[in-house]
Amino acid sequence: MNKKLAAALSGGAVLVLALSGCSSDEEGGENKVDAWAKKVCDQAQPQIQKRADAQQTIISTAADGKPADIQAADSKAFQDIADADKALAKAVQDAGVPPVDNGEKLQQDAVKELNSTATAYEGLKKQVDALDPKDQQKFADGLQSVAEGLKKIEKMDQDALAKLQSGQLGQAMAKQPGCRKAEASVSPNVPPAKPGPAASASAGKSAPASPASSPSRPAAATS
Repeated sequence: MNKKLAAALSGGAVLVLALSGCSSDEEGGENKVDAWAKKVCDQAQPQIQKRADAQQTIISTAADGKPADIQAADSKAFQDIADADKALAKAVQDAGVPPVDNGEKLQQDAVKELNSTATAYEGLKKQVDALDPKDQQKFADGLQSVAEGLKKIEKMDQDALAKLQSGQLGQAMAKQPGCRKAEASVSPNVPPAKPGPAASASAGKSAPASPASSPSRPAAATS
């Protein structure tokens, strides 16, 4: 069932792509908008990396991993993403009001939505922590419920920075290295499936499956 989380996370990765936008080959002059974007993106880079690593941790959970291991990996990943979103919200807040039309509202909306998303991810962490890894069927059913919740948070994630990436702000942020897509630094670490009865049993319906068995790839950014 963990592969359902991986499928949902393929959408969650859109936040990183939305923030990165499409880099431009045109070098604009230094101005207030570029300066604001640099403030945000310099702070955002480690958070984008943290999110990418957390997502990969879930996606690369071993196919024959124990429910307790899956639970621990997912719990940590959700907390890491929540922490990253809080830090992103602070980066946007600390950068001040962006020097564009309706800049104050854009900033307030982005900060509010990022903090709300962080709270939602913390809720998912609590949901995962409450699962009983000793009961494989209930654990698998619980992960499916978590995956459904993740789909809802996915839209919040995308909305959080959708306005910031539009117009002048989007163009300015796209030029900043710190706001570009990060590659996960964690290793997939997926061992080959073991033959024999144990492997067959782990593939049964009652066993929680790992996203490694069917990883979803994030959609490519459009230039």
